[in-house]
Formats: sequence, structure tokens, C-alpha cells
Amino acid sequence: MGLLLGLDLGTEGARVGAFTEDGTALGSVHRPYATSFPRAGWAEQDPEAWWAAVVDAARTLLATDACRAAGPVLAVASATTASTVAVLDADGRPLRPAILWMDSRASAQAARTAGLADRHPVLAWSGGSDASEWLLPKAVWLKEHEPATWARAARVVEAIDYLTFRLTGRWVGSQMNAVCKYNYDGLRGAFPVGLYADLGVADLVERLPDQILPVGSVAGPLTAEAAAAFGTAPGAPVVVGGIDAHVSLLSCGASDDVVSLVSGTSSAIIAEVDEPTETTEIWGPYPHALRTTKWLVEGGQVTSGSVLTWAAENIMGVARTDLSTLVEEASRVEAGAHGLLALDTFMGNRTPYRDARLRGAVVGLTLGTTRAELYRASVEAVACGTKGVVDSFERAGVACGRLVFSGGIEKNRLWQQVTVDVLGREVEVVDGDNLTLRACAVIGAAGAGLVSGLDEGAAAYAPRTRTLTPDPARHALYRQTYADYVGLMQALTPLMHASVDRLAAR
Repeated sequence: MGLLLGLDLGTEGARVGAFTEDGTALGSVHRPYATSFPRAGWAEQDPEAWWAAVVDAARTLLATDACRAAGPVLAVASATTASTVAVLDADGRPLRPAILWMDSRASAQAARTAGLADRHPVLAWSGGSDASEWLLPKAVWLKEHEPATWARAARVVEAIDYLTFRLTGRWVGSQMNAVCKYNYDGLRGAFPVGLYADLGVADLVERLPDQILPVGSVAGPLTAEAAAAFGTAPGAPVVVGGIDAHVSLLSCGASDDVVSLVSGTSSAIIAEVDEPTETTEIWGPYPHALRTTKWLVEGGQVTSGSVLTWAAENIMGVARTDLSTLVEEASRVEAGAHGLLALDTFMGNRTPYRDARLRGAVVGLTLGTTRAELYRASVEAVACGTKGVVDSFERAGVACGRLVFSGGIEKNRLWQQVTVDVLGREVEVVDGDNLTLRACAVIGAAGAGLVSGLDEGAAAYAPRTRTLTPDPARHALYRQTYADYVGLMQALTPLMHASVDRLAAR
């Protein structure tokens, strides 16, 4: 008897959850940390704040009666935001703030990768180029713009790598992050040293984790230092996790045609396929990123829930505790009757446009525009962005038989229903569960030998869901809204590019 501990390092804070051996949730604790935005398009966090939040949350959770009664910690598994890059000295101490996933400062460096696709076939697994979010373009930017920091840096790693180091004292990387975010060759088990050299960072390899292991592998035992901080015994296996949204596939239940849509601050849309598919609209197919028998494909929105937060909290001054009132007001606004059209690309577009220089927009404003109308238009923009990704999956031949929604969208009924109406198809919404933490339980169980592998764990730990259906009349209206959304994106793209380039040149 014992418990499985899951650590979820998100954009706004760390959440730690505990599960019994049969997958019953024992509770979770969240602790926030701050994000700074020092320049337009930049976003940074303090890695030490991540660890402090994880320790506080874990210690609080493990002290509860439910966790004490469950027994010792049998395994620890983690998942974090991807492409959040920590720059550290030889002892793992930060040399500068971590560059957050949504940070788009490395767009010029990412653009260079497109010109190297013919020389480096590994780029075919990312659709022919890297995104500005990813570790490799950010590393190139760091070496070019902060050479002194680069020279001092012993490690340039993903957030998941940093967390694993704090838990085990070992530099072990997740194969998922390595394949998806710094072009590791999952078929050969090798770093693309030639690609790194052509981008001027041949010395990046020595700054990455010493060992890359598949999801579900044991990175090492929980150290005495980490265990003392958590208030538990040392020695439990620390199992290699991965990207928060990507591992969510493991907690959607066993299915060959499932697409996981994790919508919170951003939205990640993830699926696995048996054979690679060629597309330049989505990321992947990544070999052996999650399950070593599958290829993983990835799409998403850089900003989704964060757009709604901007509209409600930043622009309208609505406190988060009063958000339900605004959502109710916006729910009473008729679709197609407010005259507004918005774009959700506040920090660029992840897919299908793959353009870091796009920005947000709202057109149709009048002096009579209400806050409810503006909020509804923002929700509709985010829903249109989601449709763009799902459509790109289907164009690439990815089976989208089951769509499973989770994350912050689960708390916003308007966001859920508008998305379903824009898509025009049924979706399943996870009912009161955190799929990332549940996936960590699956991963921990596999690493501890409680299940035979990730597939058995996925089947055993499936969550409860409820089904939402679209309204045919609203879907008919939203077909025009989506067409207008695409047209506005095309019309404004040259202006947005010019504006971003002028700011970058200052």
C-alpha cells in the first residue's frame, strides 16, 4: 500500500497531486509563482521559485490525513511546460531568469532552421523547421545576445530536466522533450550535432542532460535532500515524465483515435499515429516521443485561456472571483449579433500558421460595445483558433475520432460550448480531474512496476468524462465567423509582421 506523487509545473504555478495504486485521487495542492514580461514578446520566470512552489505544495499535500493513511510514496513523476529553458551553473543554480515557453524573442533564430531542412532530415519531424518557442532557437539567441552568460552556463535545459535534477541530483532528460523540443533523434538515440553546429551552437550538446531516457523510465531515487524537503522518506523511484499536455494522452483512456485538447493558459492538441504523416501545418510526427511504438503529432495555440484572462482581468478589471458573472453575461449575448471579430494570436501562432510574428486584434468596436460582447468575441476567437488546429490534423490524415478536453476550459462553460459549436462536433470534457497529474500517476505506476507499462496504466487510470454536443443553429452562424477569422488573419498578417519587426529593430 502506498501512493503515487505527481508534480505538474505549469505556467502560473506548481500543482502536486497524490493517487492510490488503483488511481483514486487523494487530493492536490497548488502554489503560484510569478511571470515577468521585460519586453514585448518576452516572458521569464525564476527556476528557484518553481522548486519552492513544488516543495511547499508537496509538503502540504503529504501532511494531509488522506496521504498519511495511504502509506509511503511509491514513485514520483513530473510533467512541466515544454520549451521553458533554464540556464544554470555547474551546481544547478540559475544564471538568469528562465525563458518561458511563450517567449518569442528567438523567432529569427527559428526561421533559420527552415533553410537547413534539406541538410538535416531530422527537421522533417518538426514539419521542416523549429518554432521560436523551442529550446534550440532560444539557445542560439542566448549565445548570440548574451555571450557572457552562455560562456558561464554549464546547463541549458528544459524545465523538466531541472526538476528531475532537483529530485535526483542527476542530469537525466525526457526523451519526449528532447525529441519534440531540441530535435533529438528518437530513432537513433542521438543529438543532431550537425544541426547544432550549423546554427553556431555545437557546444550546446555539453550543456544538455547527460542521459536521455524514454517516458516511464527510472531517472534515479529521490535524494535525501529532496525527500527531507517534501517531508517523506528518500529512495522512491523518480520516473521520467515529459511535457504536461503531451503526457495527457496517457490519461484519456485507451483509444487509437483520441485527440487530447488541453486548454489552459495556452492550448496543446496532441495525438499519436502508427505511421508518420507529412505536413508543414503541425509539429511532428515525432518518433518515440511518448510510446516507443507510436509517432506523436502536436498542434496548439500559444495563447488561449490567457486571451480570456487579458480581456476579463487586464482590460475590464474583473477579479477572478467575479469571473462567473462576466461569463454569464457573455453567455446571454447572441452568436453573430455583436458585430465583433477577434484574433487570438497575441503571442504568435503555434499551428497551423506557425508564425511567431502574429499578434492579437479586435475589429468592429463601437462606443456601444459592452464588456460581455468583448468577452464573448474573445472566446469565439480562441474557439476559432482551436478549429484551425483540428482541421489541420484532419488534413494531415490524423484520426480525430474522440476529442477530449481538459485543463482550465473545464471551469468555463461558455468556452466549452462555443468551442463545440464552432467545431460542430461532439467532444468529451474531463469531469473535475487534472489529466497531467493523472498521467503522472500512470507514469509513476509504470516506473514502479505496479502496471506492466504505459498502455496498461492508461487503461486502468482512465478519468470520468461528460459529452457536449453542438447547437446546429449556432454552428451554422459560426461557419461564417470562422471564415471571417481566417480572412482577417490573412489581411492583417503583413501589418503585424511590420509592427513586430519595427519593435525588434529598436
